[in-house]
Amino acid sequence: MPELPDVTVYIEALERALNGRALQGIRLASPFVLRTASPTPQGLVGQPIRGVERIGKRIVLRFPEDHFFVVHLMIAGRFKWSDETGAPIPGKIGLAAMDFATGTLLLTEASSKKRASIHVVVGREALRNFDRGGLDVLEATEARFVERLRAQNHTLKRSLTDPRIFDGIGNAYSDEILFEAGLSPMKLSQKLDDAEASRLFRATQTVLSRFTDVIRSEAAAGFPPKVTAFRPDMKVHGRYREPCTVCGTKIMRIAFAENELNYCPRCQNEGRLLADRSLSRLMKKDWPKTIEELER
Repeated sequence: MPELPDVTVYIEALERALNGRALQGIRLASPFVLRTASPTPQGLVGQPIRGVERIGKRIVLRFPEDHFFVVHLMIAGRFKWSDETGAPIPGKIGLAAMDFATGTLLLTEASSKKRASIHVVVGREALRNFDRGGLDVLEATEARFVERLRAQNHTLKRSLTDPRIFDGIGNAYSDEILFEAGLSPMKLSQKLDDAEASRLFRATQTVLSRFTDVIRSEAAAGFPPKVTAFRPDMKVHGRYREPCTVCGTKIMRIAFAENELNYCPRCQNEGRLLADRSLSRLMKKDWPKTIEELER
């Protein structure tokens, strides 16, 4: 799923490509991508885009008189730009196209489960319905971050990825943040001491800013060429069984539902393995508790 760094660079690219330009037409390849019936997107044909905004992981195109397109890319949704006005929508993965005099903005989704969505709404009040209330971590002070972190007692993994607590962080970058901070993903937020909470705040801003800069440089003043949750420059996410770049210990993983968490047992959990919900229950007493037991 595109997270804060990806969404930020998308917004920058959309502002360069679309700001001030009039929508010439909109084509929907999938009737399910449009989740609102009134107003219709066709009613905004001929209107210029006045700005591009972000609400969490959603991207908002602003039109005159407080009309908004709200796009949620979900897991596999992506934006692509073509310099051809009226460019064809890709067959299997194409969802929609927005035509401009300078080219076409394409919305695609390479997944059998079509979850990406477009809402068309009027007024700031309607727009606020999409705001889950999460704190913008790049704009927050350390005190505000720690206050929000300790307001509820969840695992750090859940706290970072809960859109009601923090804004725009998902599965991939939460792994990287926790590795940067040297903290276990299963540690409870209200159990952090002040030094650990401060370390997590700094790691959050550092990791998100670093990857935003990397993706921005890859985009080269255009659209991000490849938005993925598995990047070669990540330290733990997607690196199961590979050696930790710091200590050499094999990166471990816990899978749950459609997500997973990745961590270094030595750098983040004092050499102890976290209990896997499925395997540790299956193996019971045979489940290794430490790196040494796992290697034996």
